[in-house]
Amino acid sequence: MSGAFQYRPKFVDIRVRPPKPDEDARADDVNALKPGERACDHPGCRLAAATRAPKSRDLLNEHYWFCTPHAADYNRHWDFFSGMNDAQVRAYQAGSATGDRPTWAFEASRRSREAMAARSSTDRAFTDPFGLFAAARRRAEQAAQERKIGKIERAALADLDLDASAQPQAIRARYIELVKRCHPDANGGDRSAEHKLQRVIRAYQSLRKAKMA
Repeated sequence: MSGAFQYRPKFVDIRVRPPKPDEDARADDVNALKPGERACDHPGCRLAAATRAPKSRDLLNEHYWFCTPHAADYNRHWDFFSGMNDAQVRAYQAGSATGDRPTWAFEASRRSREAMAARSSTDRAFTDPFGLFAAARRRAEQAAQERKIGKIERAALADLDLDASAQPQAIRARYIELVKRCHPDANGGDRSAEHKLQRVIRAYQSLRKAKMA
């Protein structure tokens, strides 16, 4: 290889800053704490603390600082109700549900002012001299009754030549009347009304299925 293509390093040596005297002891310690970190409170642990845990039930605002493994072990053995019997545990849970504050029922007493006012307004006679509200009430009841009748039932009533207000007795009477009128035996063997007879029978069966007849 010619000299023009020979490799010539740009730097002959690489100089590194020598460690300070206080850094010699920490150079090989991988668990050494970094600036701003605090040691784990578990005895003998050299890891950095990352999680806090309350010291006791009565010192919830004071904490231990543990590394992640020791925090998990501490939580596994933590018993908030340690030293309390069943009655004390139930009493504490009942108080915690309301924030240890007294509570009152939202229901008013029967002798309260609100309850007496409600009873008086219910017992008060309602007068409608012009019949305005009575007519509106009748229309509402009629509309509610009509809403309960489906399309099939309306068509069945139409086949029986009845309206939506027909009662079961009237439906049965109308059915018997139309069967006798449209049956071929009642017409001297004429079968021209047989199609009408079939529609009447199907309509009555639909109304019976809907419990309207």
